[in-house]
Amino acid sequence: MKCAIYGAGSLGTVLGAYMTKGGVDVELVNRNRAHVEALNEKGAVIRGTVSMTVPVKAILPEQMSGLYDVIFLMTKQLQNRDVVTRLLPYLHEKSVLVTLQNGIPEPEIAQIIGTERTIGCVVEWGATLTAPGECKLTSDPASMSFHMGRMKGISDEQLALVRSLLEKMCPVDIEDNLLGVRWSKLLINATFSGLGTVIGGRFGDVAEDKDVRPYALACLKECIDVGHAAGAVFAPVQGKDITKLFYYTNGLKKAFASFLMPIAMKKHSLIEPSMLQDLKKGKPCEVEAINGVVCAWGKKTGVPTPVNDRIVEIVKKEQAGELPLAKENIRLLQDLLRRKI
Repeated sequence: MKCAIYGAGSLGTVLGAYMTKGGVDVELVNRNRAHVEALNEKGAVIRGTVSMTVPVKAILPEQMSGLYDVIFLMTKQLQNRDVVTRLLPYLHEKSVLVTLQNGIPEPEIAQIIGTERTIGCVVEWGATLTAPGECKLTSDPASMSFHMGRMKGISDEQLALVRSLLEKMCPVDIEDNLLGVRWSKLLINATFSGLGTVIGGRFGDVAEDKDVRPYALACLKECIDVGHAAGAVFAPVQGKDITKLFYYTNGLKKAFASFLMPIAMKKHSLIEPSMLQDLKKGKPCEVEAINGVVCAWGKKTGVPTPVNDRIVEIVKKEQAGELPLAKENIRLLQDLLRRKI
């Protein structure tokens, strides 16, 4: 079997280390030459909630050759159409491309390679690239999981193969409700990655800070309203029904949701938003593929999205260098709170 992780940055490097450690012959593909060289010279160095160094095989995109049975896609969505089109020659009729990206990327990918070669997977853990070849795992290993679903035409055998590869790292739940899983992950990312990027902080800074938490609750509620209007049935997140836990229609329920949020996010409090990581490196981030998706569906369904609209606006200003990556940016949402969002 020929297997690759395309876009092996922080998450892909950690996944590649676990898969390689588990006996899988997998290529870690990344366009950052320094990162590739470091991985080949000293192995994948993983620190944080675990500590291990694993010899891995890393290559540049132009070094790919032959046909792959499985490609895990872990690039940002910004150039998905170009990236997936470039990967098409490396796929045979029974190959599968597994997207572990944020947002709802499966429909566009399937337009290029077909639904019969498209699998969607939601990542329920976080990591940060700290140096070439070195990553920090920021989630508690006991809380890590994948949630995977197939599109029309994917066989049981293909799904089982991908599951066996991902299970080298952590449990994999097979989901019939892939759209619901995507929406659940989208609201988590829109809230904690979006606001974390606004304030220049981690998931825990959003959940635990009393000045930020009201906006997090409002963002969650907004995402749930939009998702329901779009026809999504939100899937449980690690066994918890987040719509029941965090959706509020009165002050008492809102107070309970506010109390619960830091507890629910404790095991993921050290996650640094990938969008924030990108901005720190001077790279464009994928806010349009996260909060922007909520805004777009809000327009389609007629559901107002003032919180997500403002998050997109602020993050774009941070990206342009017009705002610092600082907690003080939360004041730019204060007028929304006065509207009793």
